[in-house]
Amino acid sequence: MRFLPFYSSGLEDSYGNSDSLKESGSKKRVRSGTCASDSKAHREKMRRDKLNDRQTHSLSPSLFLCAWFQELSSILEPGKQPKMDKSVILGDAVRMVVQLRDEAQKLKESYDNLQEKVNELKAEKSELRDEKQKLKAEKDKLEQHLKALNSQPGFLPHPPAMPSPFPAPHQVFASKMMPYLGYPGIPMWQFVPPAAVDTSEDHALRPPVA
Repeated sequence: MRFLPFYSSGLEDSYGNSDSLKESGSKKRVRSGTCASDSKAHREKMRRDKLNDRQTHSLSPSLFLCAWFQELSSILEPGKQPKMDKSVILGDAVRMVVQLRDEAQKLKESYDNLQEKVNELKAEKSELRDEKQKLKAEKDKLEQHLKALNSQPGFLPHPPAMPSPFPAPHQVFASKMMPYLGYPGIPMWQFVPPAAVDTSEDHALRPPVA
């Protein structure tokens, strides 16, 4: 009878451990069930994606062509209802391509013309620069020449070493009579008759003296 409490406590411990094991096992089963459900949902999603891909690839090429033509029609005429007639859409596309090619050719020609004009302007600019350099060089030469002329002294006659015994004619004239400056000198040959001025017959009328 003394050993009954011991045995009873041991039994209670064993029963308690068994209950804890049951609880842990139930938790593990819940976790494993959650993981299994997640993996199952993932597999289901993958299966649906594969089915969608198969359905997409199994569509006929005509549907793809129709979708492509509708997209092309919306590009050619944005803002309008897409056309369904393939021949009309192809005609519009060809016309648009030809128009774009013509515009590209015109733009290329205009670019070439502009480039040619730019080259001509560059050539004219270089010619003007050369002419400017030449004019500047000529200007420098003229300035140097003017400086050289200005640096030379003016012409002054040297005085005679000995006084002249006879006065100069203008001095004699000045000493005898001063001209009246109010009336300028008039040449007299205009009052001579033309026959006296004519010298065409001098060799006959007045032969040279031997």
